[in-house]
Amino acid sequence: MIVPFIIYKKRHILIGTIIIFIVFSLPLCLFYFNKQSNQASNGTIENNIEFITEEFHEEESEKQLSDNQSEEKKYIKYVEFNPTYDVLKKTSTLDINSHVKQEAVTFNWIELLSYLAAKYGGDFSRFKQKDLDTLVSSLKKGTSIADLTKDMKYYSYYYEAYSTILSEFIGEYEIEVPDENGNKVFEKKYGFKAFLPIAKNYSFNHYRDFGASRSYGYKRIHLGNDLMGNVGTPIIAVESGIVEAMGWNQYGGWRIGIRSFDQKRYYYYAHLRKDHPFAKDLYEGKIVKAGDVIGYLGMTGYSVKENVNNINVPHLHFGLQLIFDESQKEGTNQIWIDVYELIELLRKNKSEVYMEDKETKDFARKYEFMEENTVDFPIQ
Repeated sequence: MIVPFIIYKKRHILIGTIIIFIVFSLPLCLFYFNKQSNQASNGTIENNIEFITEEFHEEESEKQLSDNQSEEKKYIKYVEFNPTYDVLKKTSTLDINSHVKQEAVTFNWIELLSYLAAKYGGDFSRFKQKDLDTLVSSLKKGTSIADLTKDMKYYSYYYEAYSTILSEFIGEYEIEVPDENGNKVFEKKYGFKAFLPIAKNYSFNHYRDFGASRSYGYKRIHLGNDLMGNVGTPIIAVESGIVEAMGWNQYGGWRIGIRSFDQKRYYYYAHLRKDHPFAKDLYEGKIVKAGDVIGYLGMTGYSVKENVNNINVPHLHFGLQLIFDESQKEGTNQIWIDVYELIELLRKNKSEVYMEDKETKDFARKYEFMEENTVDFPIQ
């Protein structure tokens, strides 16, 4: 009877040992797996101007649904900008012509676009010319846009969103023009006062690449439009503003970020030229005017090491971020819009340049430019 007792005792000791091991090792296992999970999650949330992951978009959308119920401060958190080039051209032409010709009724292209967006639910593939004609006819007869949109639930949303994007694209400005003697004189004009980001007389091509997949560093989507061109092509400030960021970025290479004066738009120009990426005397905090040369096209980026060409094809990455609240500037709830159609629209307004400094081979704009929000600032 002694042998069975010994076996029975050893069995209890073994079971007890296993239980003690599980009890003490379980917290360590949970800590390890939790740490690994956090590392995997944090690896995709990078404070980067150019990119944001698809997965985070989904998480943020869910978070916003709950946040909207409790937060006191209300602001737009999502924008899709879908007007086609055709609609942008037609509405901008109506606006410009009515002001230039000093017609009895002048049009605001942002109001026209917002009306159409509210009518189509933002889907401009549904655009019909008769809808724009009817709207214009009603306005010419004296009906106000307020009366025409009073029953449109989302008109105010589209008007705020589109105003944030387009408010500085058309308006009054002064620009130098050559007179009959070849001298430069300032002339007052009304029309496009935003410029194509590629200088006049320089070629480029682009395609619809907003939202395309990118894999360098981590999974993400492309939040801009790539303009393919030649290395050294002068890059132009689309809108007047303040240089908010410049220098090296792992993903964008040499890049420049310019904030509009109203703080609502952030223009991002990336992959600038190796060795000589920026225009002479450019610095953070400098005021630049629409049409100024700010840098030169290149193929830098995709490297933690500065001044490296790791982009396969020379191009300018051009992005436009909307900022309805300062919390949207960095972090997880950024709003970037598709600028392909805007680039097509801005082809009609290019800034002409010349080589200002033959020693450094720096270019500058050929004709000076002034607008209401920049005339008080000195030419720098």
